[in-house]
Amino acid sequence: MLLSDLVKSLSEYKTKNYKDVDITGISYNSQLTKENDIFICIKGEALDGHEYAQSAVEKGAKALFCEDELDIDVPQIIVKDTKRTMANIAAAFYKEPSKELNLIGVTGTNGKTTVTHLIQRILEENSEKCALIGTLGYKLSSSDEYKEAKHTTPQPPELQKDLRLMCDKGIKNVVMEVSSHSLEQRRVGCCDFNGAVFTNLTQDHLDYHITMRNYFKAKAILFENLERGAFAVINADDEYSKDFLSVVPEGVKVLTYGIKNAADVEAENIEFSINGAAFDVKFKDEKVSMQLHLNGMFSVYNALAAFTAALAMDIDYKTIIKALENTKSVAGRFEIVNKKPLVIVDYAHTPDGLENVLKAARELTPKTSNLICLFGCGGDRDTTKRPKMGKIADELADKVVVTSDNPRSEDPQLIISDIMTGIRTVDTGRIFVEPDRRTAIKFLKTISKPEDVILIAGKGHENYQILKTKTIHFDDREEAREVFCTVEPLN
Repeated sequence: MLLSDLVKSLSEYKTKNYKDVDITGISYNSQLTKENDIFICIKGEALDGHEYAQSAVEKGAKALFCEDELDIDVPQIIVKDTKRTMANIAAAFYKEPSKELNLIGVTGTNGKTTVTHLIQRILEENSEKCALIGTLGYKLSSSDEYKEAKHTTPQPPELQKDLRLMCDKGIKNVVMEVSSHSLEQRRVGCCDFNGAVFTNLTQDHLDYHITMRNYFKAKAILFENLERGAFAVINADDEYSKDFLSVVPEGVKVLTYGIKNAADVEAENIEFSINGAAFDVKFKDEKVSMQLHLNGMFSVYNALAAFTAALAMDIDYKTIIKALENTKSVAGRFEIVNKKPLVIVDYAHTPDGLENVLKAARELTPKTSNLICLFGCGGDRDTTKRPKMGKIADELADKVVVTSDNPRSEDPQLIISDIMTGIRTVDTGRIFVEPDRRTAIKFLKTISKPEDVILIAGKGHENYQILKTKTIHFDDREEAREVFCTVEPLN
């Protein structure tokens, strides 16, 4: 593609050394730059891409996309903020693939991964191809293997490249997790969404957004940018539902779902067992029964979100129910890895998420048995949620093991100390501390009985642990299976 074709996507810019060169790729990491790339100079918290521009040129970059004029003899496109306008360049280079797709964005604090998987299953049950992009990576179908991703929502060059790949594969539907960071940083800029789904908004990422209002405003961008003919699906039970409803533009189809408040799609008569959640769904003039393999009240909400999105796309409710009932589980989301004791691994890493999964686990705990919770909190992240999560675990579990999550650059013991300030129990037979997560999971066997329920929370699907000096392989599911050695096969 000619540089002049990329420049057309920008509204304000200056040039230096301009000439129309042929661009065959985009890079923002000089170590990965290839011949004929345009190199994007990004100013980050720790590094400034402008300092690596010369190295990128030496590796073959034919043009620079930058904020500062550089003393380098190649064409330079100069803008105010390369990070926020990178999406324009990426979308133009890959020929705006989202315009060829039915692109559905799912945003919220919790539930994004499960909801995207459920929508994908529904579309496939409706004989339509659907790809997925999210926390676990991207996959071209529900039976495909994940391609690993660095972020819940990829950076624009990777995202637009993936969307173009999906178009070229003949896929017409894509469902994508859309994080608050990606909306704030305009990673999904130049993406035309045909639909948006809101799950819930609870405390998370306040190290970045500072206030809940800022966090809401970031999430709301997805809905504000919907165009006439698109659809918006909103959780009527969430305290921010009215705020989200207020930003949806005219001409956008709006559907709500809920359990406590009146909504377009409602669930009632909810029951839980080890086999999953059973409930009735009310919508329009219909009332139908559903039996999920998924468990917990949060799974009911996730199913309602996917159900409502599918209705917004005019998919027959019988197809929707069949797809939802046939979905077994999502990796690391209330995933049962052992039956005696019942060991559940979940990604819950926020106060609300931990509370929800503990309540769900309590529903499966016999009255004479214990609910045991193992969790930690991530380092270099919102510190204010640590004591809150400690308080929730103390109040909702019978025994608590506090350990490390991904400590990153922080001292694990200091993170644990923050958690412990929220724990009021002084009974050493109830509260245990073990900074080493592997040792902590092994310790669970010494404090549990076969009829107990154990929740290992925080990392879910992750197969790594980020330490101060390195990242190691670590999978809660593998560790738990090794400790508890399931004899009875899991179905």
